Amino acid sequence: MPAPRSLLRHPHIARLGAIVALATLVLDQLLKWWVFEVLDLQRLIRIEVTSFFNLTLVWNRGITFGLFNEGGPEQQLVLGGVVLAIGALLVVWLLRADTRRAGLGLGLVLGGAIGNLIDRWRFHAVMDFLDFHAFGWHYWAFNLADAAIVCGVGLLMLDALFQPQTSSK
Repeated sequence: MPAPRSLLRHPHIARLGAIVALATLVLDQLLKWWVFEVLDLQRLIRIEVTSFFNLTLVWNRGITFGLFNEGGPEQQLVLGGVVLAIGALLVVWLLRADTRRAGLGLGLVLGGAIGNLIDRWRFHAVMDFLDFHAFGWHYWAFNLADAAIVCGVGLLMLDALFQPQTSSK
């Protein structure tokens, strides 16, 4: 009977992912604190930074792009539970990751997800405030955690597409 394989395949990759997740989480929460408390965006609602970028306070009680934004407190519990379950799966994936690109991507996704989960617990919604617009086109407001999740998923897609070929015998 073969010995069971360790869940932790490459400690240096898991460590990289954990450091990236922690850095992403800390930066996200510091930026949200600065925008909310120091810039006082909860009172000002909007600060025009450039002709194509504003800081605009938006509370997202739903999921991506404001879907399911009308739910009550029980929806926040369900969404928080889903995020925790997905987070647990991502941690297992990180422990088994074989490439630095996967470790980096998973760290970005985990840090961003935890940052938005903290918002759900604190405010019962996710605080979005980065507001880009140009030529009559207006993108949805988002935050650093959202950007980290998108970049992390992009890295995971690249990792899946450009895995070294192994020969099967």
